[in-house]
Amino acid sequence: MRTDVLHAVRLAKLDLTLVFRNTTVLFTVLLLPLLMAWLFTQTQGEATIEGAPAGLFVLTGVPGLIMGFAVFVNLVNSLTARREELVLKRLRGGQPSAAAVLAGSALGALALFLGQVVLLGVWIRRTEGALPANVPLMLLAAVLGVAVFGLLAAACSGLTPNAEMAQITVLPVLLLMMIGSPVAFPSNALSGPLGTISGLLPVTPVVKIMRSAFLGADHYTGSGRALSALEQWTGALPSFGILIGWVAVTALLAKWLFRWEPRHG
Repeated sequence: MRTDVLHAVRLAKLDLTLVFRNTTVLFTVLLLPLLMAWLFTQTQGEATIEGAPAGLFVLTGVPGLIMGFAVFVNLVNSLTARREELVLKRLRGGQPSAAAVLAGSALGALALFLGQVVLLGVWIRRTEGALPANVPLMLLAAVLGVAVFGLLAAACSGLTPNAEMAQITVLPVLLLMMIGSPVAFPSNALSGPLGTISGLLPVTPVVKIMRSAFLGADHYTGSGRALSALEQWTGALPSFGILIGWVAVTALLAKWLFRWEPRHG
């Protein structure tokens, strides 16, 4: 067990080194979500959404976008490329267990995600003067979100023929994340079946928990009222339930679809 943990940490460090050496990946993973966040804030004006200034509301939902790029897109690209280059096959045949190899990739993605959330927090502090109200709640949401999208990335990489096609296979998931999750609009903006689908998307609970934990207010139901620390945790329970359900679903998908060796045909 201890050996697997050490191997996972070593592989995560290697992943981070490779990301910072690749300009294209660095832009896609680190800068593109923040650029999109800036563009979103420019369209909000002085309005309020769910009791919060519109700019602050949007920025506290940006972790949902970061999850898409820093975790999902990043891991689909890296896992597919390593599979085609036989790196995954060699790793699986070496000392690290299969779980340690995948955990190392997920750990590196988690570090990227948390680093960007810290940068986002600095941005919010400088522009909006706000500080996060419940950091432990945000961390738990981050871990569960990375677990879901890391497993989903593993499954998606199995469907991706090669590294060049990875940019195409990630698009449906990215579009759903950007259009269906309440990053820049209230959680009750969509009604009927669309609202139900939006609420069940795996990125939506991440956005709701992150926003509510940062602002210390009820953005689970959209009332915007101030919440105590206990109410922030209890209000997050339905969102955590959705995330845990997605962990189970994506784990099955990853087990079924993930490939260690190159696709043929």
